[in-house]
Amino acid sequence: MLEVKGLHTHFFTSEGVVKAVDGVDLTIERGKTLCVVGESGCGKSVTARSILQIVDRPGRVVSGQILLHRSTGEEPGAATETIDLAALSPSGKQMRAIRGRDVAMIFQEPMTSLSPVHTIGNQIYEAMNVHLNISKEEAHDRALENLRLVGFPRPESAVDRYPFQLSGGMRQRAMIAMALACSPKLLIADEPTTALDVTTQAQILELIRELQHELGMSLMMITHDLGVVAEMADDVAVMYLGTVAESGTVDQIFHQPEHPYTRALLRSIPRVGEQDQERLFTIRGTVPNPFNRPSACPYHTRCDSFMPGICDVHDPPAVRFEGDHLARCLLHTDLADTSRIRAENVHPAPADVPATTPDDRESGSRPGEVLLNVRDLHMHFTVTHGFLGRSSDEVRAVDGVSFGIWRGETLGLVGESGCGKTTIGRSIVRINQPTSGELHYRKPDGDVVDVAQLNGGALKALRSEIRMVFQDPHSSLNPRMTLRDIIAEPIRAHGLTKGRRAVDERVADLLRKVGLRPEYMRRYPHAFSGGERQRVSIARALATNPRLLVADEAVSALDVSVRAQIINLLKDLQREMELTYLFVSHDLSVVQHICDRVAVMYLGRIVELAETSKIFASPRMPYTEALLSAVPIADPRLRGSTSRIMLQGEVPDPSNPPSGCPFHTRCRYVQDRCRIEEPALREVRPGHLAACHFSEELDLQGAAAHPSAAAAN
Repeated sequence: MLEVKGLHTHFFTSEGVVKAVDGVDLTIERGKTLCVVGESGCGKSVTARSILQIVDRPGRVVSGQILLHRSTGEEPGAATETIDLAALSPSGKQMRAIRGRDVAMIFQEPMTSLSPVHTIGNQIYEAMNVHLNISKEEAHDRALENLRLVGFPRPESAVDRYPFQLSGGMRQRAMIAMALACSPKLLIADEPTTALDVTTQAQILELIRELQHELGMSLMMITHDLGVVAEMADDVAVMYLGTVAESGTVDQIFHQPEHPYTRALLRSIPRVGEQDQERLFTIRGTVPNPFNRPSACPYHTRCDSFMPGICDVHDPPAVRFEGDHLARCLLHTDLADTSRIRAENVHPAPADVPATTPDDRESGSRPGEVLLNVRDLHMHFTVTHGFLGRSSDEVRAVDGVSFGIWRGETLGLVGESGCGKTTIGRSIVRINQPTSGELHYRKPDGDVVDVAQLNGGALKALRSEIRMVFQDPHSSLNPRMTLRDIIAEPIRAHGLTKGRRAVDERVADLLRKVGLRPEYMRRYPHAFSGGERQRVSIARALATNPRLLVADEAVSALDVSVRAQIINLLKDLQREMELTYLFVSHDLSVVQHICDRVAVMYLGRIVELAETSKIFASPRMPYTEALLSAVPIADPRLRGSTSRIMLQGEVPDPSNPPSGCPFHTRCRYVQDRCRIEEPALREVRPGHLAACHFSEELDLQGAAAHPSAAAAN
């Protein structure tokens, strides 16, 4: 279907030439899926944009071939023609005709990719008007059919909606409907599920699979989630610093990896159902700045199998293994020291890392003191609509939540987008003023204060003890401030250190604590990678020596290798500084690794709360069972080995919640009682709370039944 040969895409900046894509070779077969993986900054998205000739300036394709093989007609047996897309003008008529018609693309963030001032229907019509000679009525009918195809329950009303009126999952479905408007033969999906929660991700992946089978499309998927790769890919290309480090079938990449970078990525994955490890495996360092590209093998500065005088001198050739399995690594050449080649099993937890038992975790996290006690917390928002905003609805973002956080523990808060997790975190640090409820916090002197009632100086003083790490470090760090000023700001605001030299010493100490060099304090946020910026965010949060840290999706936007580094850092800091964490996340594999207890939220309520081991081994709420079932299995040999629970629909509108059990509209075990009577959060087993009428009767499956757990143990 598509062949990429020796592709080079460069960005010509005032500081020099950035070789974002540096000799990439890819093949996408007709009807098959190629997944392109690698850390941020490795050139995945630029490669995809190069195929469609939509690289942002000052970048452009400078050499190579992009060969599109397409049929000259719709009838079976039609002749095939080959077009070199790299030779076409990006703004030329022929290239514009190919975009959308032969090759279409789904972008990572639908909220910024969809026009906010045009309805969903108009944006689908636009693609049809450009490529298809059909009437407005036909375009309308086809748009309705596409929206129905991608799972919109009421396409007739959806065509007249604007993007801001849709949830994240529905916006992504609208993007897919737009991409399919002209029935392309190749669909490029750039991180299509990265910003979605686990259940919505499962729905979107299943939808893409069904559409690919039904329409006979080829698929190129860009992702850093290796669980998604294992579930979707036929073939895999692993990219590093603008080159393809390894390529082959999905089974070869996962079970016979030949490149050290591929093996390191696979070992970095925290898997649901595995025994807990004290530390996750990490890749040292970060992807180098393209301006300071390492000589010879681009990975040698981070490689555990580095051979001095070889890897830093010679360019690695493409070595062929079985079939089309290729790896660019000098370990497989005559120059190699064979003792450096490691036969690692990348799927089980590393054998040299001692596992902690649930009892160990419990005893280490229960010193007998509740640091924060949340009682009957409500957070309601008034949303106006209609002409002149004269009508309004009350959105119950948090609706009667109660829980405690023990000193020194990590409590995980999980659930789908829109269930109220972030609102709870923001209420605890008093970014939001709770509508009602109590937030009893135990101060170092033993006094208990209600955070919800504090104001003025008392609230300011408390904010030095309760701090927050936000999801996106790119938007939470001021781009006009140096790292020194960013980290020093809370120090000065709370009067903790006076004098420039003392502040500089404190900032340097904090940077060292989070694994950054003190000399970085003179730099600005844009000079750092996503993982490094998140370390800066953590340093800023630690500047006031807090006791409680609210981490709101602190690792969700990071690559798997960087995610492992941040998780290890958080655990190290917790031991060193006796920190307590409220860890908000939708990544259950991360939650299992870092959290002592887990609270599961749905529609503003906690529906299950227990120790992590109990939640994952034996959930007592159908919603928790569905969340565990939706986690991708990072092993292609286990694809389809378990029946996935696909939740239908989305979280109901919090301004108009359903009667009875809030989950009954999506629950596969629903009974008449569920539709009428709301279940209370009650103790169904010692230390295990659940809000379900039938917790004791239902035989629910946990992560212990997850195939990845069986494979790992």
